Amino acid sequence: MFVASAYAQSADAVDETHSETGVAGEAGHEAGFPPFDAATFPSQLLWLAITFGLFYLFLKKVVLPRIGSILEVRRDRIAQDLDQAARMKEEADAAVAAYEQELAEARKRAGAIAQEARDGAKADAEAERRQVEKNLEEKLAAAESRIAEIKKTALGDVSTIAAETAETIVAELVGTKVDKATLDSAVKRAEG
Repeated sequence: MFVASAYAQSADAVDETHSETGVAGEAGHEAGFPPFDAATFPSQLLWLAITFGLFYLFLKKVVLPRIGSILEVRRDRIAQDLDQAARMKEEADAAVAAYEQELAEARKRAGAIAQEARDGAKADAEAERRQVEKNLEEKLAAAESRIAEIKKTALGDVSTIAAETAETIVAELVGTKVDKATLDSAVKRAEG
């Protein structure tokens, strides 16, 4: 009920508004939308043509030249940026090529230094080996001469020992003493 009475009051307020402005109650006008009125079409078309022409002139004389200059500035900036990028790319390529060449040269030098170090180490090792072999040969020769002297001394002592032993054995077996010259000749015959 409250909603129905509020709706009725708003409808009365609308009727009063139309009656106060005089729009709803005038007798000479149709109740249509003025732009759809066929009597006003020629003036509307005239104003449309004038407005379109002015808008076209405004676009042609003001807006399009500004847009064109902006596009030209951007085109020039893009061209400069592309040129700069191409130049920087060439510089980067040159730097990469120089780096790779220096790297190859450094590897070559490192290989040469390593080969030189290997050759030097090999030569040093060979010289040291020769020196060690020479020292060993000298020690071996000294040891052989010492062994020969010891052997000679031992062999010289062997004949003396053999002669003494033979003298003792003969004295024990036979019971007589044998002369030394006979024993020495017998030992020399046994050695020889």
